[in-house]
Amino acid sequence: MRTKLAAGNWKLNGLMSDLTEIEQLASLIGSPSAEVLICPPATLIGTMVQTAKGSPIKIGAQNCHHAQNGAHTGDISAEMVADAGASYIILGHSERRADYGETNACVRDKTKSAWAAGLTAIVCVGETLDQRKSSNTLDIIGGQLAGSIPDLATAEKLVVAYEPVWAIGTGLTPTLDEIGEVHDFIRARLERRFGEGVGRSVRILYGGSMNPKNVDEIAHVSNVDGGLVGGASLKAVDFAPIVLALSKA
Repeated sequence: MRTKLAAGNWKLNGLMSDLTEIEQLASLIGSPSAEVLICPPATLIGTMVQTAKGSPIKIGAQNCHHAQNGAHTGDISAEMVADAGASYIILGHSERRADYGETNACVRDKTKSAWAAGLTAIVCVGETLDQRKSSNTLDIIGGQLAGSIPDLATAEKLVVAYEPVWAIGTGLTPTLDEIGEVHDFIRARLERRFGEGVGRSVRILYGGSMNPKNVDEIAHVSNVDGGLVGGASLKAVDFAPIVLALSKA
């Protein structure tokens, strides 16, 4: 059995005053069976690690540079992220791919760096609305999986997040059948490339407007092992129901 993962991506949100949300979240979820992760902006990682200490909440990052150090003004390395106390890192998010031109090769290099630093990489894949309308979804995702994930993956080092780009922050979601089709496809590709043992153990998250109202039905779709949640993770009262629903799924 794969442990469900409720991962919150705060994106470009969060100040020191928002650390109270972590304290409130911890009080609302108790001891859930699902794994709980919050990925705040880099400025909050170290402080949030301390705030979450003693709770079931783990802390991650949203990005890193592929290099360990060097002349890269404004960037942070995977080693720095780990040094701040984080255990996970989101890589290849659609917003990074779209806004900063990150390619599969770039995501692959960052993932290698994350693994070298001892971090678990949440590698994101997903199609745009035009690609969905053109019936290219599985081709696009297959290419992203092949190009973005390095060799020698393990369930301890890798989580895959499927995020239909057109559903992020829009309130739109694919049908349950569409979600199941993609998650089953990802599972098959992981098994084919890394073997049944690893392929069946890597968790696959759904990311695309998951919220307290739809989490129950999405969580029971084939090969959905949790969620990568954006806006609904910013407030404890919104994220706690998602955590608890995933714990029961």
